[in-house]
Amino acid sequence: MLYDEYLYDLGLILIAGVAFAWLAARIRMPSIVAYILAGLFLGPLTGALSMTDSIHLISEVGIALLLFLVGLELSFDKIRDVGPVALVAGIGQVVFTAVIGFGFCLLMGFDLMPAVFLATGLTFSSTVVVVKLLDQKKELNSLYGRIAVGIFLVQDLVVVIVLTFLAGLGRGEEVSLQGIAGGIGWAFGGMLALLAAMVVASRYLLSRPFSWAARQPDMLLIWSLCWCFIVVAAAYALELSVEIGAFLAGISLAQFPFSDDLRRRVHPLMNFFLAVFFVSLGIRMEFSAAGGQILAALPLALFVLIGNPFIFMVIISRMGYSEKTAFKTSVTVAQISEFSFVFAAMGVSTGLIDEVTLGITSLVGILTIGISSYMILYSDPLYAFCRKARLLRLFRAGDKDPKEERPPRRRADHVIVVGMNAMGRAIAQRLHEAGRTVLAIDVDPSKLLGLDCETMLGNVEYLSVLEEAGLDSARLVVSALQIEDTNHLLAYQCRSRGIPCAIHAFDISVINDLVDLDVNYLIFPRVEGLKLQNEALKEMGVLPT
Repeated sequence: MLYDEYLYDLGLILIAGVAFAWLAARIRMPSIVAYILAGLFLGPLTGALSMTDSIHLISEVGIALLLFLVGLELSFDKIRDVGPVALVAGIGQVVFTAVIGFGFCLLMGFDLMPAVFLATGLTFSSTVVVVKLLDQKKELNSLYGRIAVGIFLVQDLVVVIVLTFLAGLGRGEEVSLQGIAGGIGWAFGGMLALLAAMVVASRYLLSRPFSWAARQPDMLLIWSLCWCFIVVAAAYALELSVEIGAFLAGISLAQFPFSDDLRRRVHPLMNFFLAVFFVSLGIRMEFSAAGGQILAALPLALFVLIGNPFIFMVIISRMGYSEKTAFKTSVTVAQISEFSFVFAAMGVSTGLIDEVTLGITSLVGILTIGISSYMILYSDPLYAFCRKARLLRLFRAGDKDPKEERPPRRRADHVIVVGMNAMGRAIAQRLHEAGRTVLAIDVDPSKLLGLDCETMLGNVEYLSVLEEAGLDSARLVVSALQIEDTNHLLAYQCRSRGIPCAIHAFDISVINDLVDLDVNYLIFPRVEGLKLQNEALKEMGVLPT
């Protein structure tokens, strides 16, 4: 049965991914490289798995949901300040790489259509790889990180246009100018309709229900995935790529205030589909198809690893950014995109290219993703080496926004107050008025309104929320929550880091557990309330003084 085969294949993919990731951690190999090696081990090397219908289904679902999660990272607000350089560098690189890459492929002896597909595949960089690695380095919100994300947004929007064009070519039933024009017209008409629906939904339909869902701990993720599949179904009905639908669904949700909280909630899901996608990519690798063209794949890989960063270095440094910012941004684009594999696979399905071209694209992808992962993780020592070797003297760098090159300010010596009920708001407000640096956290955005201190939307049960809140450097953590499990988890996290905490003892039954967790302070609002009531009654003369 397909169901049993699906579970068996998915189980092998996950087991191999975990095993190789564990081994890679021992030698400090990036997990993405480990997943690709796991796929190569399962597929071409041992033959344990091959490209069956179940593997194809796993890969399709994985890439669709992965692109939805990638879309969630592309918030316009976060890249607004770097919009000009992202737009110029993104479009400039697409044009230069496509033209130079096309000429390079023709010089290497490729026919016209394979050269077009290879040059297009070389043009785009992987948002998935870079976002994952920058997040791992905690530099996603740095200046060069924001520029890189902005560039990928521009590239991905160009990819959507290219895939729509290809979908139109594949739709034309007649091999004639009229049939091709009709197919392309239908595809772009469907794309415009889908974009219009996304804009209308984001502005008028999604805000209120998703704001309500954001108040529920588990509802937001379910609603978001539901929205993803609705848009994917719409793209499928319009005969567009489901990857396009998933990507646009993610972008439409990325613009809302709750997007940061949603990204934290889906982060484990992203890691899961990242593993599934890259292991599947290794399984799909056809050495038999690309084996005879490995000498062709190596120059193309070098072009991506060296040529793409060179083009970006020229553009970004010419726009006035410093040498280090230009270099670290340029290093992030030294690989081909997950869209390149989708694009090549669509070319094979429409009969425009053969399996050899797809195999070369896969081989270039594996080489560039693997090598560039190290380049991104070790960009600082790589920059120091290139500067010492005087390899950057060709580029005219500026000093635009030099202050933004400093690491983002990390919270320190602050008080974290969790749970903005009446007591939590009062504590946060009074501490703020006393001159303390306060960060108020709650899962309900409406409860954060009106506070003068810094606020953060999130669930403290997620480790990523605590890391972003700066728990390790906090002065004190106060929980006003009446959720026993969450309070226990928060107390444990504080104890393991040596951070003092004050926990709401809302019921006598929770006191012993909190004492066992070495909670520094227990908050007894009922006792304090009785004391205040007693004092008020004394002032009124009801009770004797």
